[in-house]
Amino acid sequence: MAKFDLAVLGGGPGGYVAAIRGAQLGLKTCIIDKDKLGGICLNWGCIPTKALLKNAEVYHTIKNADSYGITVENISVDFKKNIKRSRDVSKQLSKGIEFLMKKNKIVHISGTGKLISKSSIKVINDNKIEMVEADKIIIATGARPRTFPGMEFDGKRIIGSKEAMNLDAPPKKLIIIGSGAIGSEFAYYYNEFGTEVQMVEMMDRMLPVEDADVSKEVRKSFIKSGINVSTGTKVSKIESLKTKVKVFTEKNGKEEILEGDAALLAVGVTGNIENLGLEELGIKTDRGAITINEFNQTNISNIYAIGDVSGPPWLAHVASAQGHVAVDHIKGHDVKPVDYSNIPGCTYCHPQVGSLGLTEAQANSAGYNIKVGKFLFKASGKAMAVGDTTGFVKLIFDEKYGELLGAHIVGSEATELIAELGIAKALESTWEDIAMTVHAHPTLSEAIMEAALDAFGSAIHQ
Repeated sequence: MAKFDLAVLGGGPGGYVAAIRGAQLGLKTCIIDKDKLGGICLNWGCIPTKALLKNAEVYHTIKNADSYGITVENISVDFKKNIKRSRDVSKQLSKGIEFLMKKNKIVHISGTGKLISKSSIKVINDNKIEMVEADKIIIATGARPRTFPGMEFDGKRIIGSKEAMNLDAPPKKLIIIGSGAIGSEFAYYYNEFGTEVQMVEMMDRMLPVEDADVSKEVRKSFIKSGINVSTGTKVSKIESLKTKVKVFTEKNGKEEILEGDAALLAVGVTGNIENLGLEELGIKTDRGAITINEFNQTNISNIYAIGDVSGPPWLAHVASAQGHVAVDHIKGHDVKPVDYSNIPGCTYCHPQVGSLGLTEAQANSAGYNIKVGKFLFKASGKAMAVGDTTGFVKLIFDEKYGELLGAHIVGSEATELIAELGIAKALESTWEDIAMTVHAHPTLSEAIMEAALDAFGSAIHQ
């Protein structure tokens, strides 16, 4: 039986980061995963989808090159090469993770792991069984796409994100159920390559976790680009036929059957908690997620859980941050828990969305007296220069102390711009701190400074 100080079950962005951190702190570490290292995020999620979205962005720019005084004729798309590029990016990064394991002397054990006791794991790889013993264990088994009765995946007509990023050709018509980050990104991607896209959302607006103004702006942009968006619409079942799919919907008591070449189910994820031995050990779970404390410990003190398997927010960067916290806590360090009030959420469609903290509605509900500042990119010199003036920066401040409560950006490079506001919020910055920080000109980030000024009636350029 192999013995380790730390065994990490799962090699995604939470697991591999935790393993590396453990090795850095002198722990003899192993990582257990049956698939390529990097998890869903690196192999079938965050990274390959961003490669595909960049392809769509480039194609959009070429199609609209005339607006930049450039004439491009006879444009064609090699869709298989388009897909291959995203797969190649993932393969390269997965190999990079393997290199990091070797560099940090982390033992990679291939197979499916199950907890046998609080310090032992049985690893099965085909017919081979290996036992691993560890003083500390971190569960990082991730999540899978959520489905519902009557809407089960068949991998052909009813698909998840994995199949959606690996199609041989764009479908003529794609019905997307769910308008969160995954649904919105694929809607933009396939619409750009000529697919007729119909989005169906149960809530009263798309991107329902975002600020209402952000949702409204993205919807307006989507409709302008030809994407159909139906909100307040329930899906009762999906039928997969030989040549098409039928989606049965209901809105305001009226039933309608939508038909398309495929239906993409993008309604969230559920944690991979099955067959891990949790029940046998008495590890507590709640609503499909492992229950943890602020340091990611389960109710069994030497066993931790991080990432999607421990519940929302289901984000790769949260998993990585939790991995750091868990390992440092294992080593007895004085570690700060993850600040879940300051987690950036990003959607990489066009226009992009980056947000953190409270929405305007949440701040009002929490009882704050607030000041809201907004700056439109159509008033930004840099946005005009790059040819993309869609969207705005919206900042929410506490009126009494001027502290930043929430930040919401929709527009070009929003997913990059949001980082500045994460630092500002972590440092409890006020509107004046942000407004008086000199921002380079011309940049898109000037919109953040202007929004802070606007919150207290001092905006210069609008």
